[in-house]
Amino acid sequence: MPLLPHLQEGRIEAGCDEAGRGCLAGPVAAAAVILPADFHNDLLNDSKKLTERQREKLRPIIEREALAWCVVMVSADEIDKINILNASITGMHRAVDGLSIRPEHLLIDGNKFRPYPGINHTTVVKGDGKYMSIAAASILAKTHRDEYMMRIAEQHPEYRWDKNKGYPTKDHREAILRHGICDHHRRTFGPCLQPSLFDQEEL
Repeated sequence: MPLLPHLQEGRIEAGCDEAGRGCLAGPVAAAAVILPADFHNDLLNDSKKLTERQREKLRPIIEREALAWCVVMVSADEIDKINILNASITGMHRAVDGLSIRPEHLLIDGNKFRPYPGINHTTVVKGDGKYMSIAAASILAKTHRDEYMMRIAEQHPEYRWDKNKGYPTKDHREAILRHGICDHHRRTFGPCLQPSLFDQEEL
């Protein structure tokens, strides 16, 4: 099914999504995107359904052709303080704050959101596979976060973030068991909080 250009025609809608929610390290990235009414790209889809090369191809197109876009990072430290759900929602609020055009409505990927002051919203389960603006936000959030993880991977090569981007892969969990955690890890997440719970034989 092709992606829909809007929920309500003629309204300025911003799609919002996040990336990195399930990671053990690094920030969660949140993005908000307002696309022009006539935007079209056959490749545009949920970022998880695209290859890295496809996402990187779409990123400059979205950034160039969007009426407005913003990506923000919410740090591991803040995630630990307010929990990952609140961090994801806070990140989306900050991304909307950063838009150069004020949207009239927000399309939110998922089923949980805290109302943004003065702007109504609609939550859409798997919205990144249904609406163009949410798909565009998912691509910007993912590519910007991956770029960030590649940078900090140079400081901590032992965790292989250049490959796993902070997700709880086998090599990442093994590295936590061997080296412990660093300042980029989310200390309230299970494997970081009590790495001994993950028996070496299970890895």
